[in-house]
Amino acid sequence: MTDLKAELLSDLRGSRAVMLANLDGLSEYDRRRPLTPTGTNLLGLVKHLAGLEYGYLGDSFGRPPIERPSWFRDDPYDEIDMWATPDESSEYITGVYRRACAHSDVTVAELELDSPGHVAHWAEGNQATTLGVLLIRMVGETAQHSGHADLIRELIDAPLPAAIRCRSHAGG
Repeated sequence: MTDLKAELLSDLRGSRAVMLANLDGLSEYDRRRPLTPTGTNLLGLVKHLAGLEYGYLGDSFGRPPIERPSWFRDDPYDEIDMWATPDESSEYITGVYRRACAHSDVTVAELELDSPGHVAHWAEGNQATTLGVLLIRMVGETAQHSGHADLIRELIDAPLPAAIRCRSHAGG
């Protein structure tokens, strides 16, 4: 029989590694460069995931962050977490992410999948949850954003040929 918690944590760790690997060998400029109409960039994705790790696999179980990252606000919907500000270095952001992941891993190790949690910013009446639910959510979020990072890295490493760029801007 497979240990579900171990499998979920293994998947989460794999997606975390993919996320960080997308930064390898890039300049500070490329790590910050927005390459989608919404401004998505690699460091912004790392910041966002660090906040989710600290929130879902920390705060939700009475385990607040071991630090208060520079982008945290009292209301998580007001956080500046999708881009890096000039005073936030790559080393700072990736360091926060690594520490958030380590903090989450301790939560997962110490609790059972059915351990109760509470997500304060979810809709009233729907805030109660479990470690299992939030671990599944983190696996999904991290895999999704690692996929976004793969696409951004692809755009950085091999920009679209001119013919394709022209056709996409022409609406067809």
